[in-house]
Amino acid sequence: MSSSWWVWPAGTVLLFVAGVVSILVPRRRAASLERRTAWSAARAAIDSAAVSRDASVATVAEADRLLAQAELVAAGGGGAEAARAAAGYARRADAMWRAATDA
Repeated sequence: MSSSWWVWPAGTVLLFVAGVVSILVPRRRAASLERRTAWSAARAAIDSAAVSRDASVATVAEADRLLAQAELVAAGGGGAEAARAAAGYARRADAMWRAATDA
C-alpha cells in the first residue's frame, strides 16, 4: 500500500490537465472559426466595393479613401475585429458608390 501513494496525485494532475484542455480546445476552435468567417465576409465586402467602384460613373473621393483603408487593414491581417473594421469600411464605400450611381 505504501508504494502506490503517487497514483492519487498523478491522477489529480491528470484530471486537472484534462479539464483545462477540454475547455481550451473548443474555445480556440470557435475563435478560429469566427476569425476565418469575419475575414471571408471582409474579403467579400471589399470585392463588392471594388465592383461598385468599377461600375460607377462618378468619382467619389471619400469612397476611394474608405476602400483603400479597408484594403490596408486587410493587408495587415489581424483578428476578427480587424476583419469587421475592414468590412465596415468596404460596405460604406460600396454604399457611397451605389448612391453616386443611382443619383
